[in-house]
Amino acid sequence: MILKTLAVGPIMANCYIIGCDETRHAAVIDPGDEPDRILKALAEDKLTVKYILNTHGHFDHVGANKRLKEVTGAQLAIHPDDVPMLDAVGMAAASFGMSAENSPPPDMLISDGDTISFGGISLKVIHTPGHSLGGISFHTNGYLFVGDTLFAGSIGRTDFPGGDYNTLIASVKNKLFPLGDEVKVFTGHGPDTTIGEEKRTNPFLR
Repeated sequence: MILKTLAVGPIMANCYIIGCDETRHAAVIDPGDEPDRILKALAEDKLTVKYILNTHGHFDHVGANKRLKEVTGAQLAIHPDDVPMLDAVGMAAASFGMSAENSPPPDMLISDGDTISFGGISLKVIHTPGHSLGGISFHTNGYLFVGDTLFAGSIGRTDFPGGDYNTLIASVKNKLFPLGDEVKVFTGHGPDTTIGEEKRTNPFLR
């Protein structure tokens, strides 16, 4: 598996490129900004994007959806509960003094238990609400992409519309912790971590 991490935009949101090293088919998780940089990273490994996957609908994770989809023709997928955010991306960014393009509507709606497959890679969809109503995580072979649900030593904000602290804690403890301590967690911002590390040291989750 090919895995690249790019921290994009002024908020340094983590965008992940996951590629099959045999077929060169790929998915891009959370293209939040800097689409040309993402496209360059794809070209370096000669990857063809099949899916654009949003862990949630906040502007710093979806801001490059439009350009990436225009160039690649990939299918855009998000949980149905976060779809309303996609046509308000520009307004949401402006409220933070930034700019972003509204996202096109999704080609696919994905929910808990669904599987996204490309090349030899299959990503299991896990609904992990709390940071947003439609927050989702993606799991494959000990790699977990959690968006803003969980961070190294912290958790996602729950004071945005659709956020709820108790729901987020339940998502982490009931949906993510059972995946196993060795699972490597790739977060929406900042460094990666493991489930075991967060069980042991995260002050919000003890």
